[in-house]
Amino acid sequence: MRFRKLGASDLNVSEISLGSWLTYGVGVEAETAKACVRRAFDLGINFIDTANVYGRGASETVLGEALKDVPRKSYVLATKLMGDMGNGDVGLSRAQVKKQIDASLKRLKTDYVDLYQCHRYDPNTPLEETMEALTEVVKAGKARWLGFSEWSPQNIKDALALKQYEQFVSSQPQYSILWRRPEKEVIPLSAENGISQIVWSPLAQGVLTGKYTPGQKPPADSRAASDNMGNAMTGWMRPEVLEAAQKIAGVAKEAGMTPAQFALAWVLREPNVASAIVGASRPEQLDDNCGALERQVDPALFAKAEAIADAVPRR
Repeated sequence: MRFRKLGASDLNVSEISLGSWLTYGVGVEAETAKACVRRAFDLGINFIDTANVYGRGASETVLGEALKDVPRKSYVLATKLMGDMGNGDVGLSRAQVKKQIDASLKRLKTDYVDLYQCHRYDPNTPLEETMEALTEVVKAGKARWLGFSEWSPQNIKDALALKQYEQFVSSQPQYSILWRRPEKEVIPLSAENGISQIVWSPLAQGVLTGKYTPGQKPPADSRAASDNMGNAMTGWMRPEVLEAAQKIAGVAKEAGMTPAQFALAWVLREPNVASAIVGASRPEQLDDNCGALERQVDPALFAKAEAIADAVPRR
């Protein structure tokens, strides 16, 4: 395993991290989730990412059980708030920040998280209120560092201007060879201000593994075939996207890598990316994912794959 520094923080995170969206507590049984966590640690992964809204607390609860006997200082734990938790609990108001951090810590069975992230921007709460509340969370020792997910460049600039509060050290955008939007503004802006990317969906919800073939039903044990997880994949299952993924898989073969390894290596070629989040539903998937770190890839092959991805019609 290799590690990268997370922005201006003192955290060193594994280049591959374990996420839990749609999986633990939702589409994957608890015992399998625990097996995935154990395998992640065996492989040297030290970074676990979740959110309160994943299964409305179910993911944090499963992870809390999986991590309860693991020495706390041996791993980096991140969670998020903002999403709808029911009963009007939503957003980034002071009241929600105070309520949700305590609820997350209880479910995760820990006294603190290393990284507390705003899951999205809250247009209904003044940014100063949010930043002040988050700063209080850090000063109380309940979170060590702060991050955000899917904020616009203007949102980021507005937060950076509030120098009196704790500053963000991480950004969590969607990023893959099929989704390169952060490259235009978010990555350059972040790099200039001590913020690293922790990217989600680097495998385009599994499409970049090459397991989905145009015109054929998804494998029965795949995310796309799952009632609990498949709905999030609708946009990726278009024939033109699947055809491009098959072609990119061919480029991966030229590189001597599996399609997943090649896709992760492509994301990690970007220096501002600290870690790529993978959502394993089986322990053996993590073995394949971590193989992305074992080889150097000819930049010409990356360029070839980029040309294939760039030719996909956008919607």
